[in-house]
Order: sequence, then structure tokens, then C-alpha cells
Amino acid sequence: MLRKTLWPALLLAALVCASPARAEESGQMTAEQFVATLHPLTGKVNLPGAQATLTIADGYSFLPAADAQRVLSELWNNPPDSDVLGMILPSTDAHAVLEDKNWAVVVTFVDEGYVTDEDAAKIDYNDMLKDMQKATRDENADRIKEGYPAIELMGWAEPPHYDMVNHKLYWAQDLQFKKANGSDDNRTLNYAIRVLGRKGYLSLNAVAPIEELAQVRADMPQVVEMAEFDAGQRYTDYNPTTDKAAAYGIAALVAGGIAAKAGLFAKLGVLLLAFKKFIVLGMAANGGVLAKLFKRKQA
Repeated sequence: MLRKTLWPALLLAALVCASPARAEESGQMTAEQFVATLHPLTGKVNLPGAQATLTIADGYSFLPAADAQRVLSELWNNPPDSDVLGMILPSTDAHAVLEDKNWAVVVTFVDEGYVTDEDAAKIDYNDMLKDMQKATRDENADRIKEGYPAIELMGWAEPPHYDMVNHKLYWAQDLQFKKANGSDDNRTLNYAIRVLGRKGYLSLNAVAPIEELAQVRADMPQVVEMAEFDAGQRYTDYNPTTDKAAAYGIAALVAGGIAAKAGLFAKLGVLLLAFKKFIVLGMAANGGVLAKLFKRKQA
């Protein structure tokens, strides 16, 4: 399904369907007009904010930071996020941002320091999943009280994998959202990629309907290959004498990511794409796992 009309996020509390003609009459931008303002890139793309490079594979494209931030906030009605460095699309046509059953990957950089991978071989992801599922259930009462939907973490849609050679981590969660009456609502695939570097990590996050899992599984290996830190900023360039180390390892990245020393939660990235758009903040604290979901504004 294609969205026919773009409504500025700051003007409405919901995305209202209307014809392009009515939108033009009222001075609002149509979805087609919005897409025409986007500038998809191909080939090698520099990410100065992360000192990294994306080599966009054939058949894919990349929306630079300004375009990606506008798509998230103006088209998909998410809160503005100036940390977004760009967005990978599974097409060279910017109209992909209008497809409800398409995926896209939002790229950010977390500069919390070098993340040690010493724990990578010791993690029991089955035990971790049980802890995450319990924490998600425990947080549902607060979510509902705050006006957000309850979530059930159904399981790993793709178990965590860590590439010890290239220092890249990826996994996927199967999330079931609940309506106010407790019945099932959206079923969503949340696919996460982390590329570790000398001073932090690239965070690539994609979401799609769970029925698109096969397609996302087929596409994500190419996405994983696209990202690389620049020379001098790679994982193997870390200098323990001069460089900052993160206060967590691989396990915390999968569970949510924390700034343990400060006791602060770290934002793990955005993009939940499907028929509805959401923002997810993944969090972990003191070995427990918390998950907060902020639903986009709806009528």
C-alpha cells in the first residue's frame, strides 16, 4: 500500500488519509511531492560523523542525513532525531519509503567508546532471551499506564551472530504488539546490526512486518557488508592507552546497551517500518533488561 498524502508531523496528531488533490488545495505537500525532494545516493558514501564509509550495493540506495531525518519525522511521524546519519533503502527509487511492506535501515553512530568482545563466546543467548521476555512482560503495566501498547517478545527471529574477524554483530527480534483490549495488533520484525569500531559502533536498525522475514534475511547480509570504518578508526586500531572503552560488552549490546558507569540508558537507534511507525528504545541495567516502546502519535 502507498501512502497518498504527507501531513506535517507538527500539525496533526495522526496521519490522515486524503486525496493528493485535496492536499494541494490546502497547501499541504503530497507524498509524491515529498519523494521528489529526496536525494538517494549510490556507490561509496562517507559518514563523516562516524568516520566510516558505506559501499552501497547494486540495487540499493542511501538517503543522506537530512533526507532520512525528514522521512522519519515528516513522513513517518516519528519524533525528530538529529543523530540519524542516513537511511539505506532496498531500491534505487526513493518511492520505497512509501511502501508499507518494505524495509529500510536507519544508520546512527554511538560514540561511547570501544566495546570489548571478550564475552562474545561465553554468552548464552537462550538464557538472555528468557530474561528479556520477562523484563518486557514486567514493563507492560507501565507502558499501558503511560498510554503505549503492550509488547510481547516472541523470540529470536534471527539468533545473535558475532563475526570475530570483522567485528560485526547482528540479530533479529520477533515483536508482537497488543491492542488496549489485550488482543494482538502488529507483528513486527526488528533487525539489528552493530559494526564495532575504535571509538564506538555503527548502529543499523531495520524493521519490517514479520512475514517479510525471508526477504529481510536474504537482504541483510549485503547490508552488513556495506559498512566499514575508515582506516585508523577500525576495531583493530584501538589503543587502550589513549582511547575510551565502553562500560559494556557484546551481551549488553544485544540486551539493550547501557552506559553502566553513569547509570544512564543509551539509545540504540530508530526505525520501525511497517504499516505503522514506531520508535523503540532498547535498554538494559544491572543485568536486567528493560524495553520501552513509544508508539507514534495516533488518533
